[in-house]
Amino acid sequence: MRARFLWIPMLIVALVALPACGGGDGGTLKIAILAPLSGDVATFGESTRDGAMMAIDEWNADGGVLGKQIETVVEDSQCNAEAAVSAANKVIDQDGVKFIIGEVCSSASIPVSEVAMAKGVLQMSPTSTNPSVTVDEFGKTKGLIFRACFIDPFQGTVAAKFALDNLGVKTAAVLLDQGNDYVRGLAEYFRDAFEAGGGQVVVWETYTGEDQDFSAILTKVKDAAPDILYLPDYYSTVNLIAAQAREKGVTAVMMGGDGWDSPDLDTSVVEGGYHTNHYSADDPRPEVQDFVSKYQEKYGAVPDALATLAYDATNILLLAMEEAGSTDPAAVAKALEDMSFDVVSGNITYDELHNPIKSAVILHIQDGKAVYMDTIAP
Repeated sequence: MRARFLWIPMLIVALVALPACGGGDGGTLKIAILAPLSGDVATFGESTRDGAMMAIDEWNADGGVLGKQIETVVEDSQCNAEAAVSAANKVIDQDGVKFIIGEVCSSASIPVSEVAMAKGVLQMSPTSTNPSVTVDEFGKTKGLIFRACFIDPFQGTVAAKFALDNLGVKTAAVLLDQGNDYVRGLAEYFRDAFEAGGGQVVVWETYTGEDQDFSAILTKVKDAAPDILYLPDYYSTVNLIAAQAREKGVTAVMMGGDGWDSPDLDTSVVEGGYHTNHYSADDPRPEVQDFVSKYQEKYGAVPDALATLAYDATNILLLAMEEAGSTDPAAVAKALEDMSFDVVSGNITYDELHNPIKSAVILHIQDGKAVYMDTIAP
C-alpha cells in the first residue's frame, strides 16, 4: 500500500489479505498514454503525459505493480476524434496494450471508448468531462471506461450557482462551439442551472472550431450588456474570443470551465474572470502540497489540473490492479467500482456510471494568476 493514499478500513483489510496472483510473475506491463501533443491544445497533452509519467516512474521505483515494471506507449492523439481512434487502434493492435490513460478531450475520448469497449481494453480518462464518455447512447454504463474528473453537469451547475449566489449576477451571455461535445455540453448545463436559479441568458450564440472572427456575435453581446460572459471552451479559443470582446468594449465578467487551465491562457484578456477547475496548487492539503513540490522538482513548473488528474488517474488505475491482484481489464474494472481513493484532486468514489463523486474548485484570475477561491462539494 502506498502511504500517500488513504483507504477505507475494509479495503485495507482486503488488500493485506489479498494473495499474490494474476500477474505477479515479473516482466513488464504496457500502459498507453493518449494525449494531444500537437495542435491548439498541446499544453493539455504535455501536462497529461508528464503527470502520468511521474506516477509511473514512482511505481517503477517502488518495484512496479504486481511485480511488473510498467512500460509506457505514448501517442499524439491531437484532441481529435479521427487521430485518437487511430492512436487507440495502434496501441491495442500493434503494441498489445490493455490499459489506456486518455484521451484528454471528450470529443476524442468518446470514440476511443467505443474502440476500447469493442476490444476489451480499460480506458481511464483523466480529464474528459462529457457524460457520454462512460455512458452509451442507451444510457448504459460502459463497463471498461472510467474517468478521474467530475462531469459537466456538475461543473456547469457549480459555475451557475457561484455566479448567482457569490457574484450576484442576473444576466449572462453564452458563446459556444456547437460542434464540440465538451463545449456544447458545458454551455447547456450552465444555461439550465443559471435559468433554474433565476438568472436570464440574454445571448446564446454558436460558432465553429475554425472561426477566427467573432465580431458579429460579440456585437450582440455588447448590445445586450450581460453581467457575465460564459466561455466554456479551451484556452486557445478563449484567448481569441476574450481579446476581441475587450477590443469591442464588452465589460462583462468572463467565466469558463476547466478548459481554461493552461499556462498559455492569456490572463490579460480574462483578468477578473472566474473558472471552475479540478484542483488548486494553493490547496493546503498535504496530498496537494507534496505533489506540487515533487512535480516542481521534476519538471520545473507548478502542475496544472491536467497534470494532476493524469497523476491521479494513473495512480487510481494501478492501485485497482493491486486490489484486483490481476492485470485483466475486467477484474480491474470491478475493483475500481468498489474502491475509494484519497488522491491529489480529492476523495473519489465511483457512482454507477463510472463517474467520480468529488468536489470542484473556483479560481479567480487576479493580477495574471489563477487564485484559489472556494471548493464546492457535490
